Amino acid sequence: MQGKIIKGIAGFYYVYVPEHGTYECKAKGGFRNQNVKPLVGDNVEIDIVDEKGLLGNIVNILPRSSEMIRPAVANVDQALLVFAVSEPAPNLKLLDCFLVMMESYELPTIICFNKIDEGSAESVKQYEEVYRQSRCKVVFTSTVTNEGMEHLRGLLKGRTTALAGPSGVGKSSILNALIPDVTMATGAVSEKIGRGRHTTRHSEVFVMEKDSYLLDTPGFTSLSVMVQDKESLRFYIPEFEEYEGCCRFNGCVHINEPDCAVKQAVQDGKIHRQRYEHYVEMYHELENRKRGYNYGI
Repeated sequence: MQGKIIKGIAGFYYVYVPEHGTYECKAKGGFRNQNVKPLVGDNVEIDIVDEKGLLGNIVNILPRSSEMIRPAVANVDQALLVFAVSEPAPNLKLLDCFLVMMESYELPTIICFNKIDEGSAESVKQYEEVYRQSRCKVVFTSTVTNEGMEHLRGLLKGRTTALAGPSGVGKSSILNALIPDVTMATGAVSEKIGRGRHTTRHSEVFVMEKDSYLLDTPGFTSLSVMVQDKESLRFYIPEFEEYEGCCRFNGCVHINEPDCAVKQAVQDGKIHRQRYEHYVEMYHELENRKRGYNYGI
C-alpha cells in the first residue's frame, strides 16, 4: 500500500493513504543500515500490521523529486510565502531572504500578501511593483472577505506546496480556509500521540484534496542567507539574469564595479531599487560571515 508521510514525531511516521486513512508507522531497520531517514513529504510503501488500529511499517521510500535540508522535507513542488499587507507590516528583507532560499532549492514561489481587507490600495500597488520582475506569482488574499482565495486554491491544485511566513500574518487562517477540517485533523493526531496542540511544532502535510497537499514548515524561520558565498548570491536574484555578462568585468557582483549593467538597470528603473538594496545587504552579510563576524539583520 502506498501513501505519503504527513508527519513524523518521536520515531513514529503518520502515512496518509487516500481512501483508507492515516496509518501510524515505524520505519523498518533496513533504512538505518542504509543511512536513509524517512522525511515528511516522502511517498512510501507500507505493510499493514493492524488494519483496524491503522498501524503499519514503512518498507520502502519511493524516489524523491526534491529534498530540502532545513527544514528536512521531501517532494515539494513549490513554496507559498505568506506575509500580511499590514498588521504586521511586511518585512520585505525577510521575504527577499526567503526568495533566495527558494531559488537555491529551485522551487517556484507564490508570494501571498494576506489581510488585504486591512490594507490600502496603495500598498497593494507598491508590493505588486516591487515583485513584478521576481518570477514569482503574487496574489492578494483575505480570509475575512474571501477575496483572492479561489485564485490561490487554483495555484495550489495538484501540487505539494511548502507554506512559510512569519507569525501573525494569517497562515493558520489560510490553512483553515483552504482545508476546513484542518483543526480537527490536527487535534486527532495530537490526541493519538499523547501531545497537546501547543507543543513544539513539526513540519506537517495537510491534505487539501486528491494530489493537492500543503506542507506547514515552522522550520522556515531563519533570516540567514542560504547560499554559501557572496560571489554566487547574484545568481539567485532573477531580475539580474538578463544582465549577466553585460558588465565591463567578468564575474561582476554588481556592488562597487564601474560600468555595471545591473546598477545601470536599477538607475533606469528596470530593476526595483528595493530588491537591489536588499541584495547588497545580503551580500555584505555573507561577506562578514566569511570573515567570522557575528553579523545579523
